[in-house]
Amino acid sequence: MKYYIVIPAHNEQDLIGLTLQSLVSQTVLPSKIVVVNDNSTDKTEEIVLGFAKENPFISVVNKTSDAIHMPGSKVIQAFQKGFETLDSEYDIIVKIDGDLIFPSNYFETIINHFQSDPKIGMVGGFCYIEKNGDWVLENLTDKDHIRGALKAYRKETFQQIGGLKPAMGWDTVDELLCKYYDWKIVTDTSLHVKHLKPTGANYNKTARYKQGEAFYTLGYGFWITAIASAKLAMMKKKPFLFFDYITGFWKAKKAKTPLLVTPEQAKFIRKYRFEKMKQKLI
Repeated sequence: MKYYIVIPAHNEQDLIGLTLQSLVSQTVLPSKIVVVNDNSTDKTEEIVLGFAKENPFISVVNKTSDAIHMPGSKVIQAFQKGFETLDSEYDIIVKIDGDLIFPSNYFETIINHFQSDPKIGMVGGFCYIEKNGDWVLENLTDKDHIRGALKAYRKETFQQIGGLKPAMGWDTVDELLCKYYDWKIVTDTSLHVKHLKPTGANYNKTARYKQGEAFYTLGYGFWITAIASAKLAMMKKKPFLFFDYITGFWKAKKAKTPLLVTPEQAKFIRKYRFEKMKQKLI
């Protein structure tokens, strides 16, 4: 199976080399890697071009966008720019961040999962961050969720879910739509990926209501949003974030912000979320 990788990158000069080194050292190499240099003011492009000289399957696309780091939309617009430069001769499309180090068997293992069952639509490993000299699981989500930093999609799945949505919540709605279209999602706990920059390190203050807005656009409704907000605020050990999330939800509702899903998909998502919550309580 051929896999293509798209890496949105903004000022990643210190880390992108480590990511690319881990990719060119894979036991099964990618057929193509596109790094989208999104408005970088450092040597990101220079470093990628250095790798491209030795590895002709690596290319750079330059993009200019707003320098403000807004969760979701900026990164997916950059991904889209890179994706548009690719042909359709791939079996698996991968979106990763430019601050990861992959074990050498990562993509060989990912391919094996896809080959094991034609109904598997998405596969991913787990992000680990460094704490006091140890690499520990970056525990922000459930074990059945694939982090936005390292998403691998079967081509047919990617097409059926309509690609990636340029909005916060893109890395949740993709999985919910996978479930809607009856694809399986596989997370492999044996795949430990080093995440060199903890999630959310660059988010600015204007992003604080975005999570609540994302819950609204996923079609969650108020009660699921309230439960999800409380859980996320506790996981981040910042209980007051709960109020920001709820404020974001009501702002989005009042503004009639368009949903990322159809009414029918939203109904399925609410039912699915309630079922999962019930299972955890039982």
